Amino acid sequence: MSLLTVRNMSKRFGGLTAVDDVSITLDKGEIYGLIGPNGAGKTTCFNLITGLYPADSGEFSIAGKPYFPKHIEKVTAAGIARTFQNVRLFNDMSVLENVMVGRHVRTRNGLWAALSRNKRARAEERQTREQAWHWLDYTGIAQVAHYRACDLAYGHQRRLEIARALATDPLLLALDEPAAGMNAAEKVALGELLIRIRDDGKTLLMIEHDVKLVMNICDRLTVLDYGKTLACGTPESVRRDPLVIAAWLGGSTHV
Repeated sequence: MSLLTVRNMSKRFGGLTAVDDVSITLDKGEIYGLIGPNGAGKTTCFNLITGLYPADSGEFSIAGKPYFPKHIEKVTAAGIARTFQNVRLFNDMSVLENVMVGRHVRTRNGLWAALSRNKRARAEERQTREQAWHWLDYTGIAQVAHYRACDLAYGHQRRLEIARALATDPLLLALDEPAAGMNAAEKVALGELLIRIRDDGKTLLMIEHDVKLVMNICDRLTVLDYGKTLACGTPESVRRDPLVIAAWLGGSTHV
């Protein structure tokens, strides 16, 4: 069953066509990778799907419902949560508070209720805190819940971004270079976490430069080159595709 469908997505910046008629379909409960050489258009595709840039053309739907990724807050409301290549946290807030902010996307009480601290608002705040603790424990960083976000080790900051995104209860978790800056051991642990998230019923879309990580954890991939789709399929089929080998993988099938 498809969760995300993107048809004929295109984007130009002046005279440069960054994304040219790209179509992608993600099935529910899979990890889907967008990969390609530098400048292939994968980051632009990712930003179009998540509403950071408006597409020039294309059709977008999630869970069978059309959505229009022109504003990132509307994309979040549609059920897509994303992380960023450059970590974006509320640095002076605690780790717990960062995740609570993510959870507030799904709360119902408005500003007046929060300020007046009425019974319903207090109950919702308690539930928000409990949910935040759950996601901190799930991502393995509950032990640093009361640290300031800026004081975390880099690998923990990455996990905090994922915890905050999961707290929004997304249909689709979109990860922008989640392994960037991590050492080998952190990458292995990250891969295990992402597989666990998938196995618990979430759908993930990721762009990532670490080919080994992508090939190990993704169920399917799209390879981009010069803004166009070069190949789609399982990691095994993609790594043996002659066009992919010629364009990116350096002439070797041993990836």
